[in-house]
Amino acid sequence: MSKFDSIRPYDDSEVHEALQTHYRHPMFQALLQFTFPEKSLREIKEIINECHSIYDFQSKIIYKSVQKIMEKSTDGFSTSGFEHLNKEQSYFYLSNHRDIILDTSFINVALYDNDLVMTASAIGDNLVQKPFLMALARLNRSFLVQRSLSPREMLLSSKNLSEYVAHVLGTNNQSIWMAQREGRTKDGSDKTQQGVLKMIGMARGDQAVIPFLKDLNIRPVAISYEFDPTDILKVPELIAKSEDIVYVKSNNEDFNSILRGALGYKKRVHIATGKLDGSVFDEIDSRDLSDNDKLQELAKYIDKEIYRIYKLWPSNYIAYDLYHETDTYSYTYTEKDKRAFERRLERRVDAASEIAKESFLLMYANPVINKLKSLE
Repeated sequence: MSKFDSIRPYDDSEVHEALQTHYRHPMFQALLQFTFPEKSLREIKEIINECHSIYDFQSKIIYKSVQKIMEKSTDGFSTSGFEHLNKEQSYFYLSNHRDIILDTSFINVALYDNDLVMTASAIGDNLVQKPFLMALARLNRSFLVQRSLSPREMLLSSKNLSEYVAHVLGTNNQSIWMAQREGRTKDGSDKTQQGVLKMIGMARGDQAVIPFLKDLNIRPVAISYEFDPTDILKVPELIAKSEDIVYVKSNNEDFNSILRGALGYKKRVHIATGKLDGSVFDEIDSRDLSDNDKLQELAKYIDKEIYRIYKLWPSNYIAYDLYHETDTYSYTYTEKDKRAFERRLERRVDAASEIAKESFLLMYANPVINKLKSLE
């Protein structure tokens, strides 16, 4: 395992010592007190002392932390498709990506509630630069996607990451979560990057890329938030993109997004897992196409499945109708729903900026637009 030491999570044998080292960190203490407000420091320390594996840490602490976040920031959490999964099987969950931390946290809650193996999850190393954050990520079975490397270093890092994913899925019988693209979807239009699939396939050796990916047991996942707490934080980047301006993040932008995403009001949240029939891979592989074109075709199938299982909320339909100046979907929401969404729009977006308004509306309307396209 030495070749993976720079990116892997902790082994179970390392968990207890890591917790003893880091649990006194002020941010860790804040997390523990948020999670166990009714417990004394002595009682919390007893819980820490009981954690001797990643599963212990996830089930005794992180699961309860996420439950507390749900209690304080949502009006309900629902799932679909998980009942069709086999608890003896490892899966590669390829997911849309809206929230830096909560996407994978909510998926693990869904897996735990359905008595399924929780995932190892990819996280960009740019998000865990501080030692405490790195330790917390490794304790939560996160593995690192290395950023900001030279082209040669990136190639070697991507191959190592691909080999790690294949190792975890094939040897450890452990599931993997990875986003369908680098970074979060800002405009609400979830699209799988061909480059992500290409990276995953780098460990195939002499095997053709599509059969290799078929063997990984890919399961598309769609997570949808009725309200995105970070919606307004995404608008400046969308405006910059629309004006073909290079967007530069502020120093604390990712951290602010993590906090707002965790604690901000989401209304309802739904996670769905879908499937890709083996025949999809066989049909793509039989075509007279280059590997890159085959991967692009597979990305389209993954997108179509994510659009199919994506839970659309009144906020999505309202945004669609407001953007298109129609009442096509008025039967899906109430006047109260519409007023609440319009107030949200007014509070978050400068009324004088038409680009900001359009960007905000499309962020919520694009899931409807994509589902319509996928049904054509």
